[in-house]
Amino acid sequence: MRNVVNIVLIGMIALGSVSRMQAQLAAAYAITDQTTGYVIDAFKGDEKRQIASLTKIATAKVVLDWATTTSTDLAEQVVIPEQVIDELGENNPIGLQANDLISYRDLLYAALMQSDNIAAATLAYYVGAALRQAGDDRLRELGSIEVFVSQMNALARQLGMERTLFLNPHGLEPRKGLQPYSTALDLAKLAAYAMKDAAFRFYVSQKERKVSFNRGGQVFQYLLRNTNELLGTNGIDGVKTGQTARAGECIILSSQRDPEVTQEGSTTLVTPRRLNVIVLGATDRVTAATELLERGWGLYDQWAAAGRPGANPGVPR
Repeated sequence: MRNVVNIVLIGMIALGSVSRMQAQLAAAYAITDQTTGYVIDAFKGDEKRQIASLTKIATAKVVLDWATTTSTDLAEQVVIPEQVIDELGENNPIGLQANDLISYRDLLYAALMQSDNIAAATLAYYVGAALRQAGDDRLRELGSIEVFVSQMNALARQLGMERTLFLNPHGLEPRKGLQPYSTALDLAKLAAYAMKDAAFRFYVSQKERKVSFNRGGQVFQYLLRNTNELLGTNGIDGVKTGQTARAGECIILSSQRDPEVTQEGSTTLVTPRRLNVIVLGATDRVTAATELLERGWGLYDQWAAAGRPGANPGVPR
């Protein structure tokens, strides 16, 4: 058995070295098993980098976790705040204006599918206000968006994302001063956490979605188109893209295959097969992610053939 494992590991190292030859496609990346968190492959996985709109994964999960805890109906409508439009109105593809009415649900779709910054900031404004009201005196001294961002960072600490700092809910970098950052391996933890949530998976799996908002009694609709060009190919059903000048092109993919079913005596073992691929600082995120996903499944198959050393081999059914 040891010889088999050694052969497989040598193969994984060889594939890994080939993968590193593609490093010019991305400044950093990680490929991990969704179920166990096992790192299939990584390149500069612990390097701190700007992550652009991948930030919105954390934003959405703070909102969804809050809604679950408080039994908030995501169909509830909120008003687009003037301060959000004042800060972010220059980049407004949906055309939202101050005092428009829109639901939490449609804001989540807009933030996750089309990476709308106004949607992300509006979510933070209202959920942060609710968290501040329910929190201690220290939180009441902060603005609502500051409270929300503190919750994003608390989630990061909870997940063991020790090399991550969120400064806002949308991922745009300040023009000067302290910059937000994370790493490919930290984002792998965030992606795994988010993809465990069926509601989150549904949001990020949609290629298109009509959202609506009310302006002065008149209802307007907008057709969102997911910025994840690879959605629906090679088992990909999520998760998010991002891009700024500092961050470069970024993407996180989640791809699943049919589970592996094995029999051990009277026990049936069902092992889910899902890979998460995190690409940071790419020049062409589609090409980089596609190649890394293909390599990732090759490495995964060899790891699985070796008995998944270092990870739980199966989940009893």
